[in-house]
This record gives sequence, structure tokens and C-alpha cells, in this order.
Amino acid sequence: MQAIRVFKQLQPNDFALLATIERWMQRYEFVPIDRLQASSRLSPKDVLYFLGRLNKFKLVARQTADRIGYNLLPAGSDALALKTLVDRDVLRAFGSPLGIGKEADIYDALAPDGSKVAVKFNRLGRTSFTQVRRLRPYPQKHDWMYISRIAATREFEALQKLYPKVSVPRPVAINRHVLVMDLIDGVELAKVKKIMGAGAVLDEILENVKRAYGLGMVHADLSEHNVVIKPDGETLIIDWPQYLLAHQAHAREMLERDVKNVLKYFRRKFGVKREASQVLKSIIGG
Repeated sequence: MQAIRVFKQLQPNDFALLATIERWMQRYEFVPIDRLQASSRLSPKDVLYFLGRLNKFKLVARQTADRIGYNLLPAGSDALALKTLVDRDVLRAFGSPLGIGKEADIYDALAPDGSKVAVKFNRLGRTSFTQVRRLRPYPQKHDWMYISRIAATREFEALQKLYPKVSVPRPVAINRHVLVMDLIDGVELAKVKKIMGAGAVLDEILENVKRAYGLGMVHADLSEHNVVIKPDGETLIIDWPQYLLAHQAHAREMLERDVKNVLKYFRRKFGVKREASQVLKSIIGG
């Protein structure tokens, strides 16, 4: 990841200028250079120097068509979020990628106490906004940065509400579009070929769905791709930014879809059968 690669080379003035561009992007797609020079504590010459550095590091983009201006690239937003998390003593060192997906990149990292954590960079702009907005409850007119921030915020709030009563990752911190949580140690259910006691594993997943519903929350996108089987055999339900509150419109419909997705997978892959109507009755009425 570009922000991680160049992070140690960045100076305080680089971060200050990135933050200034970020603020002005509420008004401009490309922030005019005269605005940056007027609102920065740096001299006009130094602003040009540090903008050149940020452009070379691929943290900002430069426009020259009408008037010279700059905007923040995803890597620039990454760098600002990482700087804040480091300054807050949430992160000490960055590790290797754990997963690169359509909507998020996940890396491991070290916390100041030496423990390992997972750092999730939301990338909802990587897919088309039409698809994102169709599937997830986000505002209709905003850029990738805003929507990715909402995704991170929603997931952090969900994990705070669910943990530890539901088997989900422990939330650690959030800044901008970046979420820090306990390191997810395990294998995605979709990649597991055999499970000892598959019926018991299915029951554990459904019990966590029931506990989440009891706390007023529906995952709304549950499948074999966001259930993790830990080394001890326990399950973990991940990826919560699209959750619905139990009282919201379509929540029951999404709960039914979640349950049927899991039941269908276990029946097809492991030969474990459960009656969807009975499972739903247990969750809703239990």
C-alpha cells in the first residue's frame, strides 16, 4: 500500500498540507493552489515544495487544465488516518496485507503493547456507486471518501454494540475510513473443505445471529464469505457496515435471507439440514 510505503518519509509539513487539502475538498474538487498558499502557515515557496513531494509520493493529484489545483488521492487519506492512529498510540508498526477486496483492504499491524491488530481500509469507491448504494444504506450523492467513512463508522458502531455478547472482532479504534480491530485469526468459511461437527458449527453461527437480533441488529449480508472459523473451532461473524436495525424496513426480509444463505451453504457443502422456518421462529421469538 502506497501510504504505508512512504509513511516514514513524510514530514510534519506534508501531513499539515494533506490535512489542509482535505478540509478544502469540502468546497472544491481540486483545491486551487492560491487557497492552499493563503491558508497554510508555510511560505508560498514551501507550499509548492511540499505539494511536489506529495504528488511524487502519489498522495495527491495535480490539475492544470483551468487553474492549478490539488486533490487528495486515496493514499493521501490513508496517510492522514494512519498518522492520527499512530499519534493516538493505537498503532506502532504496519505489517503485511491480509486481504485485498472490492470494498476493503485489510492489513495486520502492531499496537504499542506489542499485540497484533487488523487495520481495515474501506474502499467503497472501488466498485461502482450504483452497486454500493443499491446494496448498502448509504447517502445517494457523495464521493468515495465520504461513503467509505460512513462504512467504517457504521461497522465500528456495530462492533461496539455487539462485542462481546456476539462473536465478532473486538473494535479498537477508528479514524476517517480506517477501522482498527482485533486481528482475525482463522479461515473464511467458504475456504474450509471439511468441518468436524459441522452441525454444531452451524448452530453456533445461528446462535450468534439470534444474539445479534436480540440486541436489535441484523447483519443483512451474511454468507459463507463473512463467517470465519477460528483455530479452536469457534466462529466469528465479520463485515458489519451494511447492518440494519431490527425495527427498520426490510430488516426481517434481510434476516430471512441471512439465515437461508447459511442454511443453504451448510446443506450443500456439509450435508447439514435445518428447517428455515423453525430457525427463524427461534431467532425472532426466542
